[in-house]
Amino acid sequence: MLLSIAVALVALASSIYLGRPLRDPDGFLGPAYIRMPLLALLFFGVGIVVDAVRTSGWKHLSNGMREVVRNEWSLRRVLCITAGMMSFYICYLSYRNLKSDLPTYREGVIYDHELSHTDLWFSGGINPAVFLHNLFGTGFMAEVLSVVYLAYLPLIPISLGAVLILSRNLAIGAWYATTLCLNWVLGTVSYYILPALGPAFARPELYRGLADTGVTELQQSLIETRLDVLVDPVGSGQIQGVAAFASLHVSVTFAAALFMMRTKQKPLWQTVTWIFFGATVIATLYFGWHYILDDIAGMVIGWASVTLGAWVTGNRRKRAQQSKEADAIAAEQRAEPALVEAS
Repeated sequence: MLLSIAVALVALASSIYLGRPLRDPDGFLGPAYIRMPLLALLFFGVGIVVDAVRTSGWKHLSNGMREVVRNEWSLRRVLCITAGMMSFYICYLSYRNLKSDLPTYREGVIYDHELSHTDLWFSGGINPAVFLHNLFGTGFMAEVLSVVYLAYLPLIPISLGAVLILSRNLAIGAWYATTLCLNWVLGTVSYYILPALGPAFARPELYRGLADTGVTELQQSLIETRLDVLVDPVGSGQIQGVAAFASLHVSVTFAAALFMMRTKQKPLWQTVTWIFFGATVIATLYFGWHYILDDIAGMVIGWASVTLGAWVTGNRRKRAQQSKEADAIAAEQRAEPALVEAS
């Protein structure tokens, strides 16, 4: 909550300084005043049903739901979950508005030329997008990777709701919410450090052979919106969203996969999140959203967000204590046979 308040104040100060209103970026369910209550009700409902099935089974679902609400859904739990969701939204809103202000504060500063050279250095002189187009083709795989890339938009808030609602350990939910918030904040800082458009916008000719997909439409919409905002920042009524360094798609999906591993979630979920992260990395390069260095920076941000999130929510200390206790138990178990032999 403190992080969300701090970044909101920065976004508000920027809005006042530039004379531009803070704008709500429409999500996959529409404006925030519709999206947030709907998501909250959906997550609360799913959480109650899942807990009821765990305790009472499907045959006694209605009675089980009443028991769950009565015994497990305390006011403290509801407030903690609400705080996590609101923190996420406030940080995201601030991130999108500060990202939109980037061309004004860093006018004329673009590092696409330098980043394109780093691509060639990392890939041994071969453009990574051209390599991937030749490897996967430009038809069917474009459709598949488009689904992967666009799935990020709804899956991240859904994953937050799932962790907050389904985990009885409130500290775990706080850790994940803080991790996502840190991704938005650190990502915003990276945009201002190294402004760039991305390969698809700097060298669009490399991507014209790709099949038309949802990503194609999104890229066209983003560049048109950017031009409208540059011409009339206030009158356009829109938020521009073009910025390459670092990749927030990569940072958030990497953070989610790392979080699943560190919290020892079921192997299936760990595998799914790591596969999704890998496919996202490929999609960012394939469609020209990012340079290789953008993705590397994204992984660094994701790691930093998980690590710092664990520390500020007390999870790092708890995990260290649990590890010491486990080591002590293991040492006692190893010592018992020796004592028996000695006796």
